[in-house]
Amino acid sequence: KQWYQRRVRGVEREQRSSSGHRCRALLLKISPDLSEEQLIDVLDIVMDPKYGVSGIIVSNTTLSRPETLQSENKEQRGGLSGAPLKDKSTEMIRKVFTLTDGTVPIIGVGGVRSGADAYEKIRAGASLVQLYTGLVYEGPGLVRRMKRELGHLVMRDGYRNVQMAVGADVEGVENRTLERMHHDFLQLLQRNQLVEPLELPPH
Repeated sequence: KQWYQRRVRGVEREQRSSSGHRCRALLLKISPDLSEEQLIDVLDIVMDPKYGVSGIIVSNTTLSRPETLQSENKEQRGGLSGAPLKDKSTEMIRKVFTLTDGTVPIIGVGGVRSGADAYEKIRAGASLVQLYTGLVYEGPGLVRRMKRELGHLVMRDGYRNVQMAVGADVEGVENRTLERMHHDFLQLLQRNQLVEPLELPPH
């Protein structure tokens, strides 16, 4: 736990020294391979206001190699991203959302190549979804297609907006404050020019 504390404090000090005060969003990206003990240590830091962490990115690449991999390069060392990471990262999102009782904004990452993939991560607890590998293979047109697909899924399930679907698949977590938290988090990222608002089509 001290290892994580030292690094988060180091980043916050660097922010303060470069800008005079901490105004930028500080997001902590975690591995899907963390043990339960390691994850709890990280979340203790994320949820402690003195560290100034704005949210958590779930997840980084995985060092594991699923049995379903068929590439002749599957034994190469290094982090694995894309489709093989999708289910593992979604499960980690669900776990983080549950352990934090939905109080920490989550950016879901890993294997997102469709509106359905994004919706799965949102319903598991992600306030926002990040694309990387999918954009590499499908280009920027993927965003427009995903927006359209996501809009249909949200309306199909009777939600007024995406925020209402955050954590919908997680039992035992109240949804009453999630919309406010999502809004505040989005505003913070917009001020930092990290995201642009994405409007759903009208119902």
